[in-house]
Amino acid sequence: MASKKSKKGKRYTDAEKQEIIDFVNEYNAANGRGGAANASKKFSVSQLTVGAWLKKGGKATAKKKTAVKAKKATKGAKRGRPPGRKAKAVVVASGDRTKILAALGKADAVIAAKRKELDALEAQFEKLKASL
Repeated sequence: MASKKSKKGKRYTDAEKQEIIDFVNEYNAANGRGGAANASKKFSVSQLTVGAWLKKGGKATAKKKTAVKAKKATKGAKRGRPPGRKAKAVVVASGDRTKILAALGKADAVIAAKRKELDALEAQFEKLKASL
C-alpha cells in the first residue's frame, strides 16, 4: 500500500522565516525589487507566504515605505478646483486682438504657476526617492 501524503503544509521555524525575510530585504535593497520571487525559488516557499511574513513581521517593502512617505508628504494638500468654482471657457471673437492677448496672458500665468507647483512636487519626489 502506498504511503499517503500529508495534507498539511510544511511548518517553518521563526529562524527559517527570518532567514527568508532577511534574504528578501537584502535582495530588494540591492536590486530594488524581486526579492520575494527569488526567495520563493530559492527556498521553495510560496510568494504569498513570503508576503504574509513580511507584512506580519512589520518589515515594509520599498514600495510600501515610499507610499507611506509620499502619503505623509502630500497630507493636507488640496486637489482640484476650489469648491464653488467652475471652469471658465475662454471664448473670444476672432477680430478682438486685445481680448485674445489678455486671454493668452492669463493662460500663460496659469501655466507658469502650475510649472512652479510641478517643480516643487518633482523636487519633493526626488528627495523622497533619495531617502530610500
